[in-house]
Amino acid sequence: MLETSKYNLGNAKFGGGFVGDNGTQIGGTFNEYSSNNTDVKTEVTSASASRKILILAANPKATSPLRLDEEIREIDAGLQRSKKRDQFEIKQHWAVRVRDVYRAFLDTKPQIVHFSGHGAGDEGLALENEIGQVQFLDTEALAGLFELFANQVECVVLNACYSEVQAKAIVRHIPYVIGMNKAIGDQAAIEFAVGFYDALGAGESVEFAYQLGCNAIRLAGIAEHLTPMLKKQ
Repeated sequence: MLETSKYNLGNAKFGGGFVGDNGTQIGGTFNEYSSNNTDVKTEVTSASASRKILILAANPKATSPLRLDEEIREIDAGLQRSKKRDQFEIKQHWAVRVRDVYRAFLDTKPQIVHFSGHGAGDEGLALENEIGQVQFLDTEALAGLFELFANQVECVVLNACYSEVQAKAIVRHIPYVIGMNKAIGDQAAIEFAVGFYDALGAGESVEFAYQLGCNAIRLAGIAEHLTPMLKKQ
């Protein structure tokens, strides 16, 4: 239990080491004690806070199988080896239904949202219904959801075919959104995601991470590096 001292310690100084015969400090350092406990707590909280990445994955029945597990495994592995790994926390939700999306937002309070799965342009992103069949998520409804969480979400990655439609709608509320301007192959989607999060894990900006993700597709010898599109406010 934290107790408040009965003594006024404002501007007091503390340190390690000891004082020699001539009155000089030997070893240790003297640090001023701030009486403003609120400032101290704020600094500690800010330094220890991590950026949460919410990964939503869906591969409904009767749709072509995707290597979503490999994509997410590689994202996680890249962040685990990065120098900024303590600054990121991944939360995964699989076989996502519509209600799972807003529940995950409420529970996780993410700064980055990543969707892996199928997209169908104007029809929307392909989620699952109660029996695992396709249920498309309406674009304007999805944009409206992000508007509600605009005070916390910084970046959205829609790693799904034809998802540029959704990216254009969501960027009205979120600073950075990445979508695909046409169909994207499994391997290209994986290469982009790995390059993107490797860069974030190294402390790079979203824009640099996007560029590295596109370049990673080229480095893999895949001619789909122009498919990811970055939208920004």
